[in-house]
Amino acid sequence: MYRINALLKQKRKLFHTRDLALLWGNPKPNTLYTTIKRYVQKGILIPIHKGFYSVLPLSKINSMALGISYIHNYAYLSCESILIAKGIIFQQSEYITLVSNVSKKFNIGGNSYWVRRMKDEFLYNTSGIIEGYVMKASIERAVADMLYFNPLFHFDNRGAIDWKTVKQIQKEAGYI
Repeated sequence: MYRINALLKQKRKLFHTRDLALLWGNPKPNTLYTTIKRYVQKGILIPIHKGFYSVLPLSKINSMALGISYIHNYAYLSCESILIAKGIIFQQSEYITLVSNVSKKFNIGGNSYWVRRMKDEFLYNTSGIIEGYVMKASIERAVADMLYFNPLFHFDNRGAIDWKTVKQIQKEAGYI
């Protein structure tokens, strides 16, 4: 019974198999998988993808947190997702764009994700990153990130960008 308590007392609601193993004191693999199987059958754990589980229904999980948790690496919301939301670019994107140290596209819970790979030396610089439930790039950091990935990128609403701050972030992050 203590495993249920340990699981439900966690702030986080998304777990990979190895997270559950650590949470439960690294039980033997057979015990771990049997426990997970039983919790899935009882509805305590909801399988999202192979080796990835939730204690809440997918409809109650923030789509950005879902994508970041799935890749299981340091990541933040940036590029098109931020720029579209802030009116800097007018095109729509079918993807939620994240920046991390891996590159991949995937679909989970009806959402499509595009994870852009950034070198670690730039990725872990927090200049222009807004901390919160999900880490997000500021407008200027998102612009700097887009220019990192595509130096010729076209911004539809250039007047809404603080170019001085973009240059400052580019220097602090090491892009230029």
